[in-house]
Amino acid sequence: MNTTDAKRVLETALICSQQPLPVREMRVLFNDELNADTIKALLADLQNEWTQRGVELIQVASGWRFQSRPAMREYLDRLHPDKPPRYSRAVLETLAIIAYRQPVTRGDMEDIRGVTINALIIKQLEDRGWIEVIGHREAPGRPALFATTRQFLDDLGLESLDQLPTLNSPGHQAQLLESLGPQIDETQADLAMEVSEEAPEQTAEQATESAGPQQQADAPTAPAEQPQLPPLPPQEIADDKAQAFETNP
Repeated sequence: MNTTDAKRVLETALICSQQPLPVREMRVLFNDELNADTIKALLADLQNEWTQRGVELIQVASGWRFQSRPAMREYLDRLHPDKPPRYSRAVLETLAIIAYRQPVTRGDMEDIRGVTINALIIKQLEDRGWIEVIGHREAPGRPALFATTRQFLDDLGLESLDQLPTLNSPGHQAQLLESLGPQIDETQADLAMEVSEEAPEQTAEQATESAGPQQQADAPTAPAEQPQLPPLPPQEIADDKAQAFETNP
């Protein structure tokens, strides 16, 4: 098979696939006659051929996929004028803590945010496929350790956690959370929470004094300037199911 035909096969498979395709699956298209390096070279050629189009070929955590360019969003949104539901600040802050401090326990998240975290928030992120339990800390009660998933990286259009924006300025974290917005569609409406519909969140001290078991989740009351948080203590993953992220498919 010549190069032109091979690129046509790859292009068709990628366009028709509903999920990112890793290189190992693309090799199946050619009965393993093409090695991984050859396929990667063909993918690079395809990327160049699509540079002037509204669709681009990118590599994410799970593999390769075609997607619309950010510049096209303004026009594509006109096909769906109804704005998708948005996640609350409490949900996004929890997700950011997991993404940047993983693996973390629920207690770690509450220490960082200074408020209790409703179990519904964790469930929402798990149901969305953005976080998962990868082990348990060797501590009383063996609390679960949470980390982000490949789906989380795919939805952000990232190949690895190394590509997450740094937190050198307050705007960087906001950009990360804002980029999650377009990924929320009607099928995930039941997972979304409007900020205006949430009750005030309790501080850890208030939660201890409260007699009721129900903990509400919303934006905490905090001083205007947040103090610098100390680094989390070293964490041990005792569960055999702990796994590391791969930077390449």
